Parts: sequence; C-alpha cells; structure tokens
Amino acid sequence: MARRTNKNVGIIGLGIIGSRVAENLRRQGFHVFVWNRNPRPVPNFVGAPAELAEMCDYIQIFVSNDDALLDVIRQMAPALAPRHIVLSHPTVAPHSMRAAADLVERRGARFVEAPFTGSKIGAENGELVFYVAGDEVALKEARPILEASSKEVIEIGEIGQATVVKLATNIVTSASVQALAEALALINHAGVSSEKFVAALQNNASYSKTLAMKLPKMIEGNFEPHFALKHMLKDMLIAGRLGLSHHLELAVTTAARDRLLEQEQRGYAEEDFSVIARKYFPEMIFPAVEQDLELFEKPPPIEPAATISSMGEVAAAVQVQEVDLAPPPPEEPVPEPQPTMEQFVPAESAGETTTPAAVEPSQPETPAQDVVSTQAAPEPEAEQSAAAKSPLELLAKLLRGESGRRDES
Repeated sequence: MARRTNKNVGIIGLGIIGSRVAENLRRQGFHVFVWNRNPRPVPNFVGAPAELAEMCDYIQIFVSNDDALLDVIRQMAPALAPRHIVLSHPTVAPHSMRAAADLVERRGARFVEAPFTGSKIGAENGELVFYVAGDEVALKEARPILEASSKEVIEIGEIGQATVVKLATNIVTSASVQALAEALALINHAGVSSEKFVAALQNNASYSKTLAMKLPKMIEGNFEPHFALKHMLKDMLIAGRLGLSHHLELAVTTAARDRLLEQEQRGYAEEDFSVIARKYFPEMIFPAVEQDLELFEKPPPIEPAATISSMGEVAAAVQVQEVDLAPPPPEEPVPEPQPTMEQFVPAESAGETTTPAAVEPSQPETPAQDVVSTQAAPEPEAEQSAAAKSPLELLAKLLRGESGRRDES
C-alpha cells in the first residue's frame, strides 16, 4: 500500500471533470489516487472508497447525483477520521448536501461543500470556479487543492447555500442556451445568414462567455459533450423542486427543463446540453435516432367490436319501438290485408272463431259487416298487449329479425 502523506489527494469519479482535475493535481505535484464505479486503466486506481480514505487525507468527490454522493460517503465512512477533509463537488439538492455533511462529521472528519462552474475546457486549463461553504479552518486548509484546478474560489456561507448558488447560475446558463437555439431557428427560417447574426450578437450587451462557446458549436451541429445534457436536466429538475418548496413559479426553468427532457427522450442524454437546438434543426438528427422519437411505443388503435355496435343499434331500436307503442296513435287504421279477406273468409259462429286462417272452407259465407266486427273488435286488446310487452321481449324479437312484424297472436 502506498505511504500516506499530507499531499495525497483522492479523487472519486473520473468523468469529464474528475479525470481532468486529477491531471491538474498531478501537474501541481500532488500524489493522486482515484476510484470510479466502473474501473479504469489509470494510474493509482484503488479498489474501494474506504481504501482511498486510508491513503489520502483530502478526498474530492465528483459523482453525478444525490444517491451516488451518499452511497460513496457511506462506503468511505468506516475509514474516515478527524484528519480527513471531504470536498463534495456534485450539484445535488441542498438537503442531500447537508445529509452528506452529517455523515462525514459524525466520524469526526470535516466537510466542504464545493460545487463548481466550468466545463471540460475549463477543467483542462485549471479554470474552474468553486462556490464553497463549510468550516473556515477546513476551507483554508483545502484551498490549495481547489486552486490547483480553478481560477477562483468564492466563499458563500453555510452548507447547502453554495448549492443554491450553483443551481441559480445553471438556470441562467440553460435559459441562455435555449434562447440562443430559438434565435438561431428564427434567423434560419427568415433567410438571414448565421454570419450576420453572429456579428450582431457579438456586439450586443447580452453576449456572454457561454454564448461565445456554444454559438459556433450549435451552428456547426457539433454537440460533443462539455456539459452533458443529462446533468443539466438533473440540475433543472432540482431547481424546479426547490422553487416549489419556496412556493415560487419558475416558468423559464420549467421551459428549459422540458426542452432538455424532450432531447433526452430522443437519445441525446450523453451529448452536450446545447443539443436542444436539434428541435429546430431536424437535419442535424441522425437517421438512426430519428426512428425512435417516442418515449413509449404507441399501441395500435383498437377497433370497436362489431357486436358492440350491433347491440347499440338494437338498444336504439328498442327505444324507438317503445315510443311507437305507448301510447298507440289514435288514427291508426285497420290492418290493410283485412278488407281483401272478405271474399275468402267462410262464415262461422262467433263463439267458435279463433283466427280467420283456421276457418274451414266448407262453411257458409259470413256477411261483410260481421267480418269487419269480428276482426276489428280484438284490435284495441292486441295493441294494449303489445304496449304492455317488456323491452326484453322486444329485444329478443329484434334479434330474431321480427321487429317489423305485427303480433299475430
């Protein structure tokens, strides 16, 4: 095991920033040991966070989110002692930063909150800016380590407040790049050359270092990650929740979050957050990604079942029949076939009559007036019977195709 000295610095997290901070520290003469969740073939890579703490008095943490920060501190906690200073650099929720500080301080170690601003180029050149909070003695002792990869160290106040400052600055950065993407879209659709727009913007009061860095890349369609979209989206989500906790409506933050989320769903989480320009310049989108624009696969449309449609028609027909049958129209005429049956219906006694169809042809012919009286008399009774039938009986008859016939019983 390597000998521990007061110049040993441990780096946890070898992403875009952590790997470059490690190189800066080595150039400044520090002995650097590293650990990453996914092993890397780099010098002085150790097996676990606790092993890193055994060899180093100063530990810088560059992980991506709240859970990762708390996880590595729990792994490291058994090896922490009063000699340690833990510097926490990720942008997380303020309450997560305070929880991390509590875990460290329970072991007697000291904790420095130190989120930063700056991207890949700033880290390479040692020009990050750290916003720091924590114990003044610990800050003074850790300052040379921070200065090895920064151009400025700004003291903010209590633990949690430096993170709020970082979130606030990222709101401005994200909104500025979103506004730049929309401005480029407007210029493009109006037929104005991008060179003219660049010349105008460079002489405008709104021009900033962020715009100077992002504008040429966005025009080229070059979204090599300097600050990955997934990290900016995470920061906007945290900022939005923090605003809600203070009953603040952060409309611009919400709009920036939605544009970032839209591009993450299209598969650009690992690209630079300026990739939001793809929304307005679809020709920048690679064909392979273009095929997967939905977060969830849309199911095929469901055709309504034919039986459901038919039963709906039956129910409507039943309602029509009920309206027609109750009450019966007063001007309803005698059924049309009956007058033509006078010449064919044989006479029979009124007491033996059932239906005209059952009369024997050998019986004497009945006078016309008797025929009319025997046929017409039961009609009101039949209508009352039909009106009294339940909708279920009508439904059954409709299903059998008998809805258009009169009851002959």
